[in-house]
Amino acid sequence: MRVIPLAVVASLPLTSAVTLSRRASTLIPTSALDNTSVFEQYFVYNYPWGGDTHNGGARMNKAHVNIASPGVLTLTAQPVKGQPPATHGGKQIPINYLSGAVGAKQHFTVPTGGGFVFSGSFQATTTKGTWPAFWLTAVNGWPPEIDMAEWKGSGKISFNTFNTSSVLSWKDVTYSNPDKFHDISCEVKDVNGQDTQVKFYMDGALQATHVGKGYTGKPFYLVINLQMEGSSGSPGPTTNTTYSIKNLEVTTL
Repeated sequence: MRVIPLAVVASLPLTSAVTLSRRASTLIPTSALDNTSVFEQYFVYNYPWGGDTHNGGARMNKAHVNIASPGVLTLTAQPVKGQPPATHGGKQIPINYLSGAVGAKQHFTVPTGGGFVFSGSFQATTTKGTWPAFWLTAVNGWPPEIDMAEWKGSGKISFNTFNTSSVLSWKDVTYSNPDKFHDISCEVKDVNGQDTQVKFYMDGALQATHVGKGYTGKPFYLVINLQMEGSSGSPGPTTNTTYSIKNLEVTTL
């Protein structure tokens, strides 16, 4: 391989055929979970579009989001009674839990020729009525949506990409040892200036590859939440449920 001295590279015209490799940059560092003060520089409480309910039986609040030990974020769902119902999709949903949700302050837009890697280690329950998730969803309208990891009380983990509410790709994988942390990584990368390739990994192994039609150039919210009941079934647990995350990081490709 021919090595070109830096002084020569600096003197080359912009039209030269020499191409310098792009370096990844860190958008959310693993240190973001070191303590609450650092965490709040990168994340907001509840859903990032505003509001404390979404499509399940939990109402989110700050009190149920905690960094008890440096580097580990824990969301706790607590059974409660007497909460007013939520409205989603024109329907009223009973609220049977108080729980936690957080969203990144930054939006993530896949650029032409670029992309992101979202990664972390997750300890997630698969008990009926529990619905932890690590996902991306559209800032403007819906879809797109990428469920980078979703557990819906079935003993499995789901990886989903929505092009419309009825046109989607998904992969369900048996989720062994839910009491242990598992490494989750999702690579989203522009493929043609319009569509985005989505690769899902668990514990270092590729689980699925999807294509998000028209995802390139559209901003996403990043959400981590412990929803309850809803698509995960009911009734849910009668005792507290926890969902923990560590080694969270977002980088560019």
